[in-house]
Amino acid sequence: MQATAYTYDPETRSGSVLLDDGTPVPFDGAAFDAGGLRMLRPGQRVRIEVDEAAGERRVTLVTLLTL
Repeated sequence: MQATAYTYDPETRSGSVLLDDGTPVPFDGAAFDAGGLRMLRPGQRVRIEVDEAAGERRVTLVTLLTL
């Protein structure tokens, strides 16, 4: 799934992304670490993987979108 980086805190490695419909979805440090990134700037296009178990959307991976 694709999204746009919205917020990022380098100390906690957590933040949020905006889905293409404008829905914000938070991610934690574990999801950021899973993507192997070193930093993230708001506005960057990213690829995310989500787990929608128990009716809640949770980002499990954030990485840069490459074409």
